[in-house]
Amino acid sequence: MIGMLTGTVLVIGSDEAILDVNGVGYLVKCGSRTLGTLSVGALATLHIETHVREQAITLFGFADEEERAWFVRLQTVQKVGPKAALAILDMLRPDEILSAASLEDKSAFGRAKGVGPSLAARIVADLSGKPPPPGRGFTATMPAHHGEDAAMPAPERGLQRDAASALVNLGIGQSEALRAVANAAKMNEDLDLNALVKAALKELGN
Repeated sequence: MIGMLTGTVLVIGSDEAILDVNGVGYLVKCGSRTLGTLSVGALATLHIETHVREQAITLFGFADEEERAWFVRLQTVQKVGPKAALAILDMLRPDEILSAASLEDKSAFGRAKGVGPSLAARIVADLSGKPPPPGRGFTATMPAHHGEDAAMPAPERGLQRDAASALVNLGIGQSEALRAVANAAKMNEDLDLNALVKAALKELGN
């Protein structure tokens, strides 16, 4: 299964985008919030949820892992499919979903396109009192590090591992990806994920 894609944005549609990853154009379904973060011609990283059906394989993309996790959680509610889950995420941020469920605010969910009063009530009943969904981690696939990396703050470690994972998805060897990301991080402070991936790609090109 595809968990993350990093590539150049070729096309942005009303509910989808095409990402060029090493010459392969991936069609990714996205909500308007995620589409708003993309720019044609720019490098982007999307967290992917893959749906496999008898007739098709559909990729759903999200700007961050938290939204992807909530997309999955929302669909555990009966009668909430991908379309309704995306509509809810367009209307409510993850923290707002958690707050609305805790406060049993059915009207908050009812503002999402295609979510009627009965479905909104079911969502509240199913999500109320539950903790936020766990995100997908990369520690299981990325090797443990010692020395300098062990002393690194956890958020920085996680950012570098996410960036290295994105490079691995582009076909770059894991050890080479880790080395490039580490070098890029040393040379450039306070980078977000996309900027760190770009800097690492430059390192690989040197």
